[in-house]
Amino acid sequence: MMNMQNMMKQAQKLQKQMEQKQGELASQTFTGKSAQDLVVASFTGDKKLISIDFKEAVVDPEDIETLQDMTSQAINDALEQIDAATKKTMGAFAGKLPF
Repeated sequence: MMNMQNMMKQAQKLQKQMEQKQGELASQTFTGKSAQDLVVASFTGDKKLISIDFKEAVVDPEDIETLQDMTSQAINDALEQIDAATKKTMGAFAGKLPF
């Protein structure tokens, strides 16, 4: 049976590793795209918006709804990528907890 001091050391080590991985994720760029790449949204791994780019073909004053839909698609695509990467990276720690 593991004593309390060893458990605390292991937990502290895992915490440092998790913080390092979170920092690595935050420094990555995730790019989401709408259909036909007409709208492209880029985020950092900690979900901070970097940019949104629009192709001229989607900018139509008579059809704002399409631009809104494609913007939402691009943003959601990027956020889903971040969530998947976070789950993959941080989920690895779940089985290593000493308690």
